[in-house]
Amino acid sequence: MTMAIRGRLQLTLALLKPDVSQVPHVLQAIHNRIIQEDFLVVRHKKIWLSEKETQKFYEEHKEKFFYNRLVTFMASGPISALILAHEDAINRWRSVMGPTKVYKTKYEAPDTIRGMYGLTDTRNSTHGSDGEETAAREMSFFFPEFSRKEWYEVEEEKFRKGQIQLDKASFVHRLL
Repeated sequence: MTMAIRGRLQLTLALLKPDVSQVPHVLQAIHNRIIQEDFLVVRHKKIWLSEKETQKFYEEHKEKFFYNRLVTFMASGPISALILAHEDAINRWRSVMGPTKVYKTKYEAPDTIRGMYGLTDTRNSTHGSDGEETAAREMSFFFPEFSRKEWYEVEEEKFRKGQIQLDKASFVHRLL
């Protein structure tokens, strides 16, 4: 059981990219960090995106120089997709991840996930939504069966009050 949280929970999407999701001890360390940072894991799945799916997810970056490299990398292996909850989930997850530029991050934010496990700006371990609208769109991309509206109506209060338990095998919090 988790301690009760006072404020309304915010949801965000977190992705653990192929560079970390295929390394068991790193994946476990990141899972531990998620729990240490008081995130609640609302949904979790391992998925291997096709190149076409990856292109669709990163469509907004299509004209950018790194697009092809990013698509190729993200389609190269399994990823872990998570819906995380916290009072300030979006900003908190972005802070825990650390800056995108890994070389700089290794010196300026070495205790962040990207500072510890990132390899390059593309192979930077994690992804996180940058705002509420983006989070909603990205969650529906990876979890089309998940209804944010229904979760807030039925589950949010129970999560907030700590009426949950971490299922370690599937790395998701379940209602008691």
